[in-house]
Amino acid sequence: MSIRFSLLLLFFAPLVLLAADDEPWPGDVPDRAEGDGPYERLILRGPIVIDGTGAPPWGPVDIVIENNRIVEIHNVAMGGIFVEDERRPQAEEDTREFDLTGMYVLPGFIDMHGHVGGRGQGVSADYVFRLWMAHGVTTVRDPGSGAGVDWMVEHRRKSAENTITAPRLRPYVTFGSGHEGPITTVDQARQWVRDIAEAGAEGIKFFGARPDILEAAIDEAGEVGIGTTMHLAQLHVTRVDMLDAARMGLDSMEHWYGLPESMFTDRRVQDYPHDYNYSDEQDRFAEAGKLWRQAAGPDSERWQQVRDELIELDFTIVPTFNIYQANRDLMRERTAEWHPLYTKPALWDFFAPSRTAHGSYWFDWTTGIENDWKDNFRRWMTFIDDFKNHGGRVAAGSDSGFIYKTYGFGFISELEMLQEAGLHPLEVLRSATLSGAEALGIDDELGTIEPGKLADLVVVAENPLNNFKVLYGTGAIRVDDDNNVYRTGGVRYTIKDGVVYDAEQLRADVRAMVRDSWEAEGRELTQPGM
Repeated sequence: MSIRFSLLLLFFAPLVLLAADDEPWPGDVPDRAEGDGPYERLILRGPIVIDGTGAPPWGPVDIVIENNRIVEIHNVAMGGIFVEDERRPQAEEDTREFDLTGMYVLPGFIDMHGHVGGRGQGVSADYVFRLWMAHGVTTVRDPGSGAGVDWMVEHRRKSAENTITAPRLRPYVTFGSGHEGPITTVDQARQWVRDIAEAGAEGIKFFGARPDILEAAIDEAGEVGIGTTMHLAQLHVTRVDMLDAARMGLDSMEHWYGLPESMFTDRRVQDYPHDYNYSDEQDRFAEAGKLWRQAAGPDSERWQQVRDELIELDFTIVPTFNIYQANRDLMRERTAEWHPLYTKPALWDFFAPSRTAHGSYWFDWTTGIENDWKDNFRRWMTFIDDFKNHGGRVAAGSDSGFIYKTYGFGFISELEMLQEAGLHPLEVLRSATLSGAEALGIDDELGTIEPGKLADLVVVAENPLNNFKVLYGTGAIRVDDDNNVYRTGGVRYTIKDGVVYDAEQLRADVRAMVRDSWEAEGRELTQPGM
C-alpha cells in the first residue's frame, strides 16, 4: 500500500503554502561520503561520561565498542584525576582509538518531534539530516511523516544500513493520510490503522477525530503494536480533551493543546473572542497564549488529579517549548545569530510573515501578545516541572522548520527551555535521551551509555551541564584573561551505529550549502519588510 502525505488542513494548517513540484523536498539523499566505521573494535579514551539516566558525570573512562555495541566501560582514574595505565583496556589488532581526554560523552539525542522538512519550507532532507546529526541528534520521531510512508520506510532502511548520513527514523503517520475521503466509521478507522502498520509506519499522529473513531483507532494501534501521539487541535478539544485521550490509551502528546482544557473547572470552552477564526493563525496563536490562565492552578484538586492520572497511565509529554519561543519574543528568534549561516533562503522566506504559510502568523504581533505568552509559558512550565517531579515522563522534541526554528538549533533551544522550566540539567539530558527511548520502547538498545547498548553517542569538548549553549552549532561566547572574545563548543563528534562523524565538518558542509543557495539567488538574508 502506498500512503502519501495528505494532511487534514482543517485540523492543522489551514493555510499551508505548497511549493512548486520541482522544489528540493524531500529530494534525493546522497550516498554517505563521511563518517568512519563502524570498527571491529573502537576505544574512546579518557572522556567523562554523562550516561543519560540522570546520574552525575563520572570518569575519566575508556569505552570499548565492538562494531556497533558498547561492550565495556572502564573507569581509568583514581579520584577522577590520576590515570592508571593498568586500568586501561589494551588496544588489540584492528583497534581504532580516539583520544577524548577532557571531553564529555553523552548518549545520542532523541528528537521526539522532528519533521523531515516540507514542501512549504523547500529544503532537502539531506540539509535537515546533516543539521540534526551535526547537533548530536541520532534518532528522530517524525510525527506526521509528510514525505510519505514509503519514502520514510525506505530512508529508515538506508539510515539503519548507514548508506546515508542520517539519524535513525521513526515514522508516525497523520491519522487519515492516504485514505480516500474522510474516515467516518469505526471500521474504516481500524482498517486504516492496519494498513499503515503493514506499510511500515511505527505510529500515528492525531489532531483529533469523532470520539468513537478516535478511540477505535487508538485501540487498534495497540492491537497491531504501533505508537500513538496527538497534537490536539482546538477544533476537537471540546469533545475529547487530553486526559480523555490518555484514558483511551493514547501514548503521548505533542505541545500542550488539550492539557489545560483537561483542567477547566469553571468553563467547558476556551474564552474565544466573538470574532475569532481558527483559520486565521494570528487569532489561533494569539488566543492560545491566554489558555493556561483559564485552567485550574497548581494548588487545585483538579490540577493534581489530572497530573496524577496521566502519570498512572504512563503518559509521555513532549512539550516542544522552543517552537513557541518566538511568541514571547519575536525579534529574538527572528534575529538568531545562526540564521545567516545555517538557514536556507527558501526556509527563511517560509518563516517570514505570511497569510498563506503555516506558522508565519506575524500580521500584527504586539507587545501585549508577547506578554500573554510569557505568562502562558510560566504556567505551562510549572505543570511540566510538577509532572516530572511526581514521576511523569517528559521527552524532548523540537518541531523545527516553523516559527523561526532552524533544524538542530531548535533541539538545543528545547534543552535550554526544559532547564528554564525547572528541570536540573541532568534531568534535561535524560529527557533528551533515556525518556525518549522509553517512550519509543527502545530503551533496551538506546538512551543510555552502558554495556550492551548500541553505540549512539555525542562527544562535546566541554561540560554541557554548565552551559547548554556549547551544544549549538555556533557555540558559546567567552572572553579570555587578556580580554579576547572567542567561541567555544559545538558537538565535536556524533557517533551513530558505531560510525564516527566529524560534527564540525557536517556543520561546514551545511554552511556551504546555505552560502551557495543565497549566492545562486543573488541576494542575502534581510529582515522582513526591510
